[in-house]
Amino acid sequence: MSQRLEKVFSEGKKLLVSYMMVGYPDKESSRRAFEILIESGSDIIEVGYPFSDPVADGSTIQVAHEVALKNNTRFKDVVETVSYLREKFPQTPLVVMTYYNPIFKIGLERFVSTFAKAGADGFIVPDLPPEESKELKEVVKKYNLALVMLAAPTSTPERLKLICNTTDVFTYYVSVTGITGEREKLPLEELKEKISTYRSLCDKRVVVGFGISKKEHAKEVRKIADGIVVGSHFVKLAGKRDLEGLAKAVKTLKVGLEEI
Repeated sequence: MSQRLEKVFSEGKKLLVSYMMVGYPDKESSRRAFEILIESGSDIIEVGYPFSDPVADGSTIQVAHEVALKNNTRFKDVVETVSYLREKFPQTPLVVMTYYNPIFKIGLERFVSTFAKAGADGFIVPDLPPEESKELKEVVKKYNLALVMLAAPTSTPERLKLICNTTDVFTYYVSVTGITGEREKLPLEELKEKISTYRSLCDKRVVVGFGISKKEHAKEVRKIADGIVVGSHFVKLAGKRDLEGLAKAVKTLKVGLEEI
């Protein structure tokens, strides 16, 4: 199991999990955006792997997938980004966010072993249900990496138990039914109830994502979860090449997570 992930969760603070797409708006700019996310205080980095049919993503991240693919961002580019970040930031957990198709096409063993060698800590595969994860889970375990599963507001208690038994270190809890994207408001009351149910069934950590972009969101979610996931908000700023704004956004969300 990824020791870096275990360690960051054991520190007791509320975590900021930050997503960025490799190759968006171009390869060099995306690398700089990753650096800024880490330098500004992100606790865990989700490394976005571009794919042609990103069904769980909203328009902002869908555009990032498209542009990254047009920029000819492929497997080796994502591996090189992980390798570069690992060398520069030895302690920061790096989790590759990818759909299952690229893993299947490249081959489970090759995909996982290459990322393990590059310094990745694990994988999040949004279109892989726990019932179908056994094969990938075995390969991931072989390389001491984590496979992080997603839970949704529609997940039944039985399903949450299955997700809990499958996931490593933590669960990515999707705040709303639907796709990624910034939202004005989060369904906080419903979220509280759902996370409370999750906690009664599972002793693994839980972070909440989809729709989080404001300090107020961070402040509210920190009360019920172990951290937040922010993607679209950061990707939008990177797409505008507003790196100053990106650094500021990370710091603002961190303040929200630290305020009691």
